[in-house]
Amino acid sequence: MSDNTSAHAHAAPLIGGTPLTWDDQGTGRPFLLLHGGAGPGSVLPFATLLARHGRVLTPTHPGFAGRPRPDSLDSIPGLASVYLDLLQQLDLRDVTVVGNSLGGWIASELALRDPSRIGRIVLVNAVGIHVHGGATEIADIFALHPDQAARLAFHDPSARPDPAALTSDELAAAAANRTAAAVYAGDPYMHDPELRRRLRSVEVPVLVTWGRQDGIVSPAYGRAYAESFAAARFELVEDAGHFPQIEQPTRLLGLIREFAGDTARPVHSL
Repeated sequence: MSDNTSAHAHAAPLIGGTPLTWDDQGTGRPFLLLHGGAGPGSVLPFATLLARHGRVLTPTHPGFAGRPRPDSLDSIPGLASVYLDLLQQLDLRDVTVVGNSLGGWIASELALRDPSRIGRIVLVNAVGIHVHGGATEIADIFALHPDQAARLAFHDPSARPDPAALTSDELAAAAANRTAAAVYAGDPYMHDPELRRRLRSVEVPVLVTWGRQDGIVSPAYGRAYAESFAAARFELVEDAGHFPQIEQPTRLLGLIREFAGDTARPVHSL
């Protein structure tokens, strides 16, 4: 375990000179922690917790939190290419990619693109696949008032952000997050029609974790996601909604640590 968990901010040029920014903290085995549509603030506290057990890179997707975004960067596959470039620049291999919500979709794309650098992926209430039928539908967050979306996303009402307590900068960042999420995953809404079929070819170990009380994307959707891979583990996280890293960080950390370190244990088919 490393006690060197202080975060260092980094930036590197992207397409057209637009910078990619990320936090880098901890030492040891590498983790890439990818946020979802709620923005980097939804994973940064968990990054500090995870950094006690490895080196954690936590990027801010271009367009989120007010960061600039090149017009040409407008898709999840495009973001996956950006992060593969980052791993190549840093010469990192055997990376455990942890992605929440939209970040889980990016993690799936990374596993499909370059398994030589990706050691395993952990999907936390991920989106990205299309599943027909009632309980597996994804709630349309763009059609909901933020308060309504928060009620669906959190099991514990006290964990919900209080809009009245947000600063003007935080409100602006939240608006930018919604705009960026719509660019990357608004049409078709929160999925790639071909992703589920393609996931069968993923060869790296996969852990799919899900907050049982998620009202945005149900556990039924999560099980369908896990079943899309040739082999995967599926774990429910009790007393958590769409953000287990916020509501049950210790439980999620335990699952990730077991999965990332248990190389002798076979991945379980569902």
